[in-house]
Parts: sequence; structure tokens; C-alpha cells
Amino acid sequence: MPAFEPVLLARIAKPNSAKLETYRADGGYGALKKALSMTPVDVTTLVKDSVLRGRGGAGFPAGLKWTFLPKDHPGPIYLCVNADESEPGTFNNRILMELDPHQLIEGIAIACYAIKSEKAYLYLRYEYGRSYRVLDAAIKECYAAGLLGKNIMGSGFNLDVVLHRGAAAYICGEETGLIESLEGKRAWPRIKPPFPAIEGLFRKPTIVNNVETLCCVTHILNRGSEWFKSIGVPPDPNNPRDMGSYGPKLYCISGHVNKPGCVELPLGVTARELIDEHAGGVWKGRKAKAVVPGGISMGFLSADELDTPLDFNGPGKAGCLGLGTAAVVVVDDQTSMVDVLYNCCRFMSHESCGQCTPCREGTAWMTKILERIRAGHGKMEDLDTLTEVAGSMGIIPGTTICGLSDGAAWPVKNAIRKFRADFEEYISSGRRSVTSAQELMAGAH
Repeated sequence: MPAFEPVLLARIAKPNSAKLETYRADGGYGALKKALSMTPVDVTTLVKDSVLRGRGGAGFPAGLKWTFLPKDHPGPIYLCVNADESEPGTFNNRILMELDPHQLIEGIAIACYAIKSEKAYLYLRYEYGRSYRVLDAAIKECYAAGLLGKNIMGSGFNLDVVLHRGAAAYICGEETGLIESLEGKRAWPRIKPPFPAIEGLFRKPTIVNNVETLCCVTHILNRGSEWFKSIGVPPDPNNPRDMGSYGPKLYCISGHVNKPGCVELPLGVTARELIDEHAGGVWKGRKAKAVVPGGISMGFLSADELDTPLDFNGPGKAGCLGLGTAAVVVVDDQTSMVDVLYNCCRFMSHESCGQCTPCREGTAWMTKILERIRAGHGKMEDLDTLTEVAGSMGIIPGTTICGLSDGAAWPVKNAIRKFRADFEEYISSGRRSVTSAQELMAGAH
């Protein structure tokens, strides 16, 4: 792959990159000015033509989503910015918000103009304290400069941006759970339809977009849809459902690597290239046993699948749920997949909102079974039970309202299918996993 010049991360190393003055010196808010000279329909068409797919996990085309709003609705229409970023291993939104917040705010303003919204809610996870302070300062700068508020750039377009801190729950990353939380209620996802574009925040038409998606909108307005489509992977001609994987993408790399971090590359880079060329290889001279391609809810790639392209189509061919947030987590060959899967199940069980019985009970029982295996009391039939439970929960079998249970079940089905020998050896040998707390107790005696 030829050398790639970063776009989304182009400014993050510059001094005072979060300040309005330095952003405007680099041409900032030129994209908004261009958008305001166009009609909202033309802006929407431009983004739709770029085939920008949502970067928050689902990969749905952003411009197409904007067209789902009711025609000639009297308003209000709302934009909700999903900055919850609760998927383990994901931290790309945080980098954008903390080091180049005006890139995001400009994208928000362009999107609001396109969908005829005069109010945007930026829903931020509570733990991101620095992100909150940086965004708050950037929003205030925009109001003072006339880039937010009334009659922006003399165009007659009005926009208010409200920065809202959520109460830190994974379920708030689901768009209707986010909307419920914004309304001051428990973050229980809603049954769909109606979809948020028809009836969302305060029962009004609402568009929910991810932070990285909106940052891409800024550059599409600046550079055009053809530029965006010149990056990444075109559609698979043998797959009529593949829309292509266009544009730059932020990949997070963490776990057992020498150099964890966040890199910007064209969609379609392989897991092996990310690990070897951008993360300094697997740590301690070891080899990779498994790789999470996009957050733990996507499942696992095995060591034989590291050449899988990480675009919207590739991970699915390797039995994963999808690209997700492109949060790549590496597991080395000295780590038990029993322990890895236990951590995944424990997290999902804790984060299940409890509204749907299959998810509430299924995630809890999978965690308990893995706890028993880790205590040395596992049975071979436990593996079949885990697979059966995982196959009976989620939107895909049609038993739950939202996709959290799919994300909880996929690593279980995936890990047992691809690493069954690991689990069988663990059970047959009667191994037990010692927690750090147990190790401390043993040391005390």
C-alpha cells in the first residue's frame, strides 16, 4: 500500500491544535462556508455520493440516513452526536475531540445545515474529562466568533450545540439508548420502528452520527466525494450488498503489542500490517494467538486470519460480526482464551441494560459458566451450552431490542469455534485461573 497522508489526524501534533485561531489558520470553517453557499439538499447529496459509512460500528451510509428524515417537517429536527465511545479498545474519538475539536464542530454544523436542524446535542461519555473541557472551550470560542448561534456567517442559518455528559454506560452507544439518556430517562433502547429519523429525541425527527463520521463530513465538503472514494476499497462485484469501504479510517491498536496507539490509514489495511508495521509487532517476542478486529463485540480473528482486510466487508468473511469501531486488540500466544472470553462476558453482563430477558439472563449465565470453568470445575458439555446460549440471543435470531446481545454472543460463538482446543485442554487438565487478588493473598501467606 502506498504511503498515506493523514487527513483526520493531520493537525493533532501542531501547537495549540485545539484552538480556533490555529484551526482557522489551517483553513478551518472553509468547509462550512462552502456548505452554506449550497442548498441543504446539495450538501446531503454530496455526502451521500461519497458513500461515507458510519464509523461508530454499524457502517450505515451517513448521507442515506439523512434522507430518511420526513420531507417538509416543520421541526424541530435534532442532531445527536454519539461521543460515548464505550467499546473496549476504542479511543479514536477521544483523540479527535481533545486534539482537533473544531474539525468535529465544523462537521456538526455542516450536518445540521444539511438536515435543517438548529440544535445539536453532543453526547459525551462521563469519563472523558479532558474531552469535555476541550470541547466546552471550543464551543464557547465558536459562539464568540459567530460560528455558532444566530445567523452564522450571515447565512441566516442558526445553530446551538449542547454538550451533554452521559452517566457512563455501554448501552448509551446504542442510538435509542443514547436518546433515552438525553431525555433524562434510564438508557433502555427503544423498539424500532419508529426509527430515530422519524421519531427520536423528544419524539421529533433525529439523526444520530458518530464523532469520526462527522469529522469525515468536514473533509468531504472540502475535497469532494470523488476524493473520498479514491481512498479505501471499492465494492466487491460478487457481493451485491457490499457498498464499498471508502475513505480514511482511524484504527486503534492495543493489547499485547510493543507500540499501542491510534493510526490513520485507508480502509482495507490488514490486521497483520497494523500489528507488524504500525504497532511494532507482538510484545516480548511472542506471536499473536487472536486479534479482535473492531472492539470485543466483533469476535476474534485467529492467527491464520491476520491477512484479513479490515474494511466493512473483510471481518465478516472471517466469521466476525463486522469491522465495528476498528479497535484492534491483540492477544499473544501465552494467554488463555478462556480468560479472554471470561473478561468479554463479564463486561457485557455488567453493561446489559436488563430490558430483554435473553440478554439479561444469557450474558449472566455465560459469565457464570466461564467462572466455573476458570475455577477448575468445567465440563466438556459446558462448551456446547455456551454455544447454544450465544446462538439464542440477539437481533439476528430476533430475540432482543438492540444489538448488545449480538455483541455479547459473537465472541462466545467465535472463540469456541476457532479456539475449541484451548477450552478443551483447559477443562481436561483441570486448570484454574488465579486472579491478581488471589495472588496477593497467596503472597501474604
